[in-house]
Amino acid sequence: MIIASKGGAPTNPDWYYNLLAHPLVTVETGIEEFQAKATVAIEPERSRLYNQMVAMMPGFAEYQQKTTRVIPVIVLTRV
Repeated sequence: MIIASKGGAPTNPDWYYNLLAHPLVTVETGIEEFQAKATVAIEPERSRLYNQMVAMMPGFAEYQQKTTRVIPVIVLTRV
């Protein structure tokens, strides 16, 4: 998953709109590379995943507090 937090800014990051327009992506992690489909998580899954990220990286809680927008969570599914 990836999160369009933009550090708690009032708008979504530009790359979020690129993913909406072109959801087939290439993921590179370490030496692995694969194709994936990006899908925006809807509630209640979005909140569950966001809270999971907050548990791993508490700074994400601050991002949500800084903004009134709902920060999108994007699920990357290998294709």
